[in-house]
Amino acid sequence: MARAVPALDGGYRAQDLVARDIDAYLAAHQHQSLLRFITCGSVDDGKSTLIGRLLYDSKLIFTDQLAALEADSRRFGTQGQEIDFALLVDGLAAEREQGITIDVAYRFFATDQRKFIVADTPGHEQYTRNMVTGASTADLAVILIDARKGVLTQTRRHSYLAHLLGIRKLVLAVNKMDLVSYDQATFDAIVADYRAFAISIGITDFTALPISAFKGDNVTALSPHTPWYGGPTLIGHLETVEIDQAAGRAGPFRMPVQWVNRPNLDFRGFSGLIAGGAIKPADPVRILPSGKISQVARIVTLDGDLDVAVAGQSVTLTLTDEIDCSRGDVISVANARPQIADQFEATIVWMADEPMLPGRPYWMKLGTQLVSATVQAPKYQVNVNTLEHLAAKTLELNAIGVANLSTDRPIVFEPYQDSRDLGGFILIDKVSNATVAAGMIRFSLRRGQNLHWQPVDVGREQQAQLKNQKPAVLWLTGLSGAGKSTIANLVSKKLHRMNRHTFLLDGDNVRHGLNRDLGFTDADRVENIRRVGEVARLMTDAGLIVITAFISPFAAERRMVREMMAPGEFIEVHVDIPLAEAEARDVKGLYKKARAGQLANFTGIDSPYEAPAAPEIHIDTTKMTAEEAADLIVEALLGRA
Repeated sequence: MARAVPALDGGYRAQDLVARDIDAYLAAHQHQSLLRFITCGSVDDGKSTLIGRLLYDSKLIFTDQLAALEADSRRFGTQGQEIDFALLVDGLAAEREQGITIDVAYRFFATDQRKFIVADTPGHEQYTRNMVTGASTADLAVILIDARKGVLTQTRRHSYLAHLLGIRKLVLAVNKMDLVSYDQATFDAIVADYRAFAISIGITDFTALPISAFKGDNVTALSPHTPWYGGPTLIGHLETVEIDQAAGRAGPFRMPVQWVNRPNLDFRGFSGLIAGGAIKPADPVRILPSGKISQVARIVTLDGDLDVAVAGQSVTLTLTDEIDCSRGDVISVANARPQIADQFEATIVWMADEPMLPGRPYWMKLGTQLVSATVQAPKYQVNVNTLEHLAAKTLELNAIGVANLSTDRPIVFEPYQDSRDLGGFILIDKVSNATVAAGMIRFSLRRGQNLHWQPVDVGREQQAQLKNQKPAVLWLTGLSGAGKSTIANLVSKKLHRMNRHTFLLDGDNVRHGLNRDLGFTDADRVENIRRVGEVARLMTDAGLIVITAFISPFAAERRMVREMMAPGEFIEVHVDIPLAEAEARDVKGLYKKARAGQLANFTGIDSPYEAPAAPEIHIDTTKMTAEEAADLIVEALLGRA
């Protein structure tokens, strides 16, 4: 059974109201404002203890939790001592066992004045991704500092990220004041140190409080130990701080379409969460990216139609016209539409253990839009301690940098500073489906706005008809020494005898010209295949059958090239050979050099080869000759429907 929500003066107005009029209580609760906030800081600064204290002092816990807490006190030999309030946070069970905080723990609580959702984020640097996750939806950040340690690297990192992610309300909670004898000079020095850093990153306003989460000083009640402090308690500040909730409603209307709702032939609605502005029936709207204009007919919800809908509400809109609109589109007010582009400058927080590979395509999810995006080499990386812009060729785990990126088609967006919903995105690895980065669009690149596709009268269909063949890309992949070049050359000769128009792109030959500036690092290998893929695509536009022979070790880049081509035109051929057999052949002596340490980043030795999971053609070179392999490939090519 839950305890009642107490008033700060010790009364139980909520409990009394529940007893007298449950409907009135629910109505009052429904209309309370909601504050989302995040606690962050360095390791062991007391974030979880603070949340536990807020819950405990507000009596927002269950009797069985109290019983478990008391049992833990006895089990850990703390009976008769102050309760460890961190034990109230369920997410810390794994932390107690493993010694680390492993995820973001969200908690809900409420007072008579306001409802709260708090995210307890890890303090360890390797969990920066979790802090970004929690901060992405927060209105306020509580930055904790251990009074004994002062401002640390993680303090700066989390403050920088909070500001970067658009949080403009910050609380500097100088914790563990009891361990420095509630010394005002210590508090003032920490606040001064933090203020100097905050100003340097654009934070002009924050509220500083001296607290002890363990003892409860200045958390829910003012402490007699800090008579020199004249500010509010933490909970008092959280209850009264102004939230800029009206900002989203004041802007132009924006609603990313999540799905098309069509339960029957007489109803067709477009459902989504309103990201900005307000909308009424009869308002003119524009569907993006198509640009089609219509009017709102109805605003439909489960509780009935609305006369007006505002930011933060989930609704279904019906339109007066039959207009093509689907998931990923954005419905906006007709006379103030968001931007559309396919090239951007963005701030990126890298979250994956593997470093970013410039040129590799990732899935980019922005609102309900999902596109393929390629990130270029960073313009710079940010040192969060000095704010220095550092040169960088890639981004490692937890690095923050600025880079250009391009998408495979135009997307609807707004700069992140104007809209979190249409300016914030994540990058997803196409092979593992793991989220690898979070990003914030700064602006679109002018070249992306000025470039337009130029239509031509003689296109790929006419070119293919002239040559009397279907364009295709035969992509031979495999370890060095597998026989790719030999087989590719035989395939080219056989097709030439059949009067087929072909062109052979060989890995070594291409590096003598087009790709002579590239080495063999992972990033250079990605760029090597990207360029070859673009050339192969242009050649298929000319109606040619393109034969390639490249190690192409990464599955992501082979998939990238496949996605460049028309459906059915990319034929992956895995020229398979055991590593030991490839080394035994070693026609070029490359394996010998790699084993001797004279050749770095050699595939199969100190650089991985990701074998195709389901190639269209599999060649086992230990069981067939090069001639037989070429015949098999030609037969498969000509046998396509």
